[in-house]
Amino acid sequence: MLIKSVLGKKPLWGKDCFFAENATVIGDIVIGDYCSIWFNTIIRGDVNKIRIGNNVNVQDGSVIHATYKKSSTSIGNFVSIGHNAIIHGCTIDDLVLIGMGSIVMDNALINSNTIIAAGSVVLENTIVESNSVYAGIPAKKVKSIKQSESKKEIERIAKNYLTYSSWYK
Repeated sequence: MLIKSVLGKKPLWGKDCFFAENATVIGDIVIGDYCSIWFNTIIRGDVNKIRIGNNVNVQDGSVIHATYKKSSTSIGNFVSIGHNAIIHGCTIDDLVLIGMGSIVMDNALINSNTIIAAGSVVLENTIVESNSVYAGIPAKKVKSIKQSESKKEIERIAKNYLTYSSWYK
């Protein structure tokens, strides 16, 4: 794993995290407990801060960044970020699934218990409703989901990634 300080800011992380050998983590980043940062992932906190909660998995090839003097990135607890997603200068609350290849742009807010379908693009300043599935380009609400169902499924996926990461430790 490449860990790099920028402008005196060094990445920090909690207990029992997994970092793939070729993951890159740079700058003003704080990652919680029980997280997994997978192969070819880049988390670059050089121009603004990035905060990641507990039980978060950032899957292969994803990029997390922010915008200089404009928008930091904040990711809650029990969040799964699918392969090749781009998360940029936005807020993602707890219990969210970001599908493979999705893009979430600056100042977007993804509220809790939400699924962003694979390949979707959440445009700048979009507010995504809780308990919803959003899909498309640009991403639009396609259906509501019960909190009890979405929470159970999203937590299951996040916990699966804890298991997967244990295979590599």
